[in-house]
Amino acid sequence: MTKTTSPYLKDPDESQTLMKVALGQEKADLAVVNARLANVYTGEFIDDCAISIKGKWIAYVGRNPEDTIGPKTEVIDAGGQTVIPGLIDGHTHLGWLCKVDEFLKYGAKGGTTTIITDTLEVFLAAGYAGIVDLLESFKNQPVKIWSTAPATISISKAARGISREHLQKLLDRDDILGLGESYWQAVIQEPDWLLALFEQTQRAGKTLEGHSAGASEKKLAAYIANGISSCHEPINVDQALDRLRLGLHVMVREGAVRKDLKEIARIKDHGIDLRRLVLVSDGITPADLMANGYMEALVQKAIAYGFEPINAIQMATLNVAEHFSLDYLIGGIAPGKLADFVIIPDDATMAAQIVVSNGRIIAQNGDLLTAPQSYSFSADSLNSVKLPRELISSDFIIRAPENVENIKVRVMNMVTDLVTAEIEERVPVNDGQIAVDLNKDIVKIAAIDRTHTPGRLFTGLLKGFGLKAGAFACSAAWDCSDIIVTGTADSDMALAVNRIRSLQGGAVVCEDGKILAELPMPIFGVISDLTLKDLAQQFENITRAAHKQGIPFPDPVLSLTTLTGAAIPYLRICEEGLVNLKSGKNVSLFVE
Repeated sequence: MTKTTSPYLKDPDESQTLMKVALGQEKADLAVVNARLANVYTGEFIDDCAISIKGKWIAYVGRNPEDTIGPKTEVIDAGGQTVIPGLIDGHTHLGWLCKVDEFLKYGAKGGTTTIITDTLEVFLAAGYAGIVDLLESFKNQPVKIWSTAPATISISKAARGISREHLQKLLDRDDILGLGESYWQAVIQEPDWLLALFEQTQRAGKTLEGHSAGASEKKLAAYIANGISSCHEPINVDQALDRLRLGLHVMVREGAVRKDLKEIARIKDHGIDLRRLVLVSDGITPADLMANGYMEALVQKAIAYGFEPINAIQMATLNVAEHFSLDYLIGGIAPGKLADFVIIPDDATMAAQIVVSNGRIIAQNGDLLTAPQSYSFSADSLNSVKLPRELISSDFIIRAPENVENIKVRVMNMVTDLVTAEIEERVPVNDGQIAVDLNKDIVKIAAIDRTHTPGRLFTGLLKGFGLKAGAFACSAAWDCSDIIVTGTADSDMALAVNRIRSLQGGAVVCEDGKILAELPMPIFGVISDLTLKDLAQQFENITRAAHKQGIPFPDPVLSLTTLTGAAIPYLRICEEGLVNLKSGKNVSLFVE
């Protein structure tokens, strides 16, 4: 068993050196003077403060730094500007869409010095070896990146579950903080295998991250009773309060999947302690990252929605660090902590003038000074689409019983851009085959396993997606290793899937035998190898093409890929068939 060595443990010599600097017996490498300090421990701003750094550690914080400064000490005069701790994203998905080095070119320059990411997407596509490959890409970056092990809750039995052996290998690593989000429905419906993973994680002294969307009072209590420590799913004040009162850290999302901050910001008027409230992105699109920034943008929004600046800062610093038991290292500015901090113009303006991470100035005035490290993924990680052959139109035929002109079937009905319901519809039968019904906005939807049982396929029906012609496919389907494709014509569905097969992952829009737009994702079938600018442009091309085909949703890729998800209600699809999440059981396409 190999245990990853933490680079963030001080040896006795380092500790003694820090003491000597604090006592003025040795000189600091870097010092910030004339600063207004955001003290997240006491919830106050303190003028005329100084910070002295030795190596990657803070040695001194106070008003008398003179003895720590020598002729070789680099001195930054903050000029009365505010210094805040380095910002932390406590829940995101770096194993999705863009490479970490491309992400950090924009994500690291605004003041984010720590990122904590789930790894589910990669595990589903490439297993334990894929996660190890991903974790290697996080090393030696300008900022710290920690991860959670995947709980791997899936409606696909072939994709479900991480082995105890592989989980232990991950838990033995210092860059793994706990078990990632586990959906409450699965915990209650199938407790045996999940609770064993929970116990294993807790024995390792690490966190259990939660996902309790839609859980009622008793079910929420039952779920939390297993040791769940957080939830990023509340969408309103009442849900946030319910979870805070039951001891959870509540993560407030403001990212690609949901933007809940404005609504939950009303919690500030309830007069409660906010120290277990955490700001997270839960993933962010390339275009949004480039246009608006990263965690600094979330803190700025929190202030705009009425949070006191110190509370908003705590929500993206100390509160996160305490949740993950990392506050001995990060989350605040104090002696013995890692030198992660940001100089901003004033208490309420999150415009990074200087960003320090691990004692190094990594960004200044909007420019990144330390280049992120590129990484070459393994051949297996670049060949995760293992379909044994190209698909043909007939693969998507839905055969009906003989001698019927129409038949009643279960249909996935789009209630919102993410939520589906199970409805029954009578659909036409032509030559023994169920046909799409564009008059009722009913098209085909298929899921094809690309990894575990490569080529296994199921085709159902989807209503309310808006597609008027062609096909739309993506290999980054949620909670499984499927390619998900919807279409009005079987030939276009085959074309879209086959193009993904040749790209080794991606999103494709086609019509009448022609590719209209495509976005390659050859790394695990879920991550693009493009630059962030090119990625943003091709993502926009996909979105525009999907909208032209009639799909009305703001993010068509997200709406498509969530149709396999194991947490968003109610009727979902995978290569094994339809699954009703209320019961957790497979249901037949045919009603009669």
